[in-house]
Amino acid sequence: MSDPLDKATSHAPATLGEGCLSRYDPDDMSPEDGTEFPGAAELWEQLQEEQGKPTKPV
Repeated sequence: MSDPLDKATSHAPATLGEGCLSRYDPDDMSPEDGTEFPGAAELWEQLQEEQGKPTKPV
């Protein structure tokens, strides 16, 4: 076992650019790489209400 990362089960998509202009290559990404979470806003509001915090900026 020369490289301990050989056993990793996930990997980041390829990147384009360098430094602060680095970004993931859209051609190398698939739907499995996304972070879609359609219920995020509702969950955030629910959690804020449970903690007694306002959900909308005043």
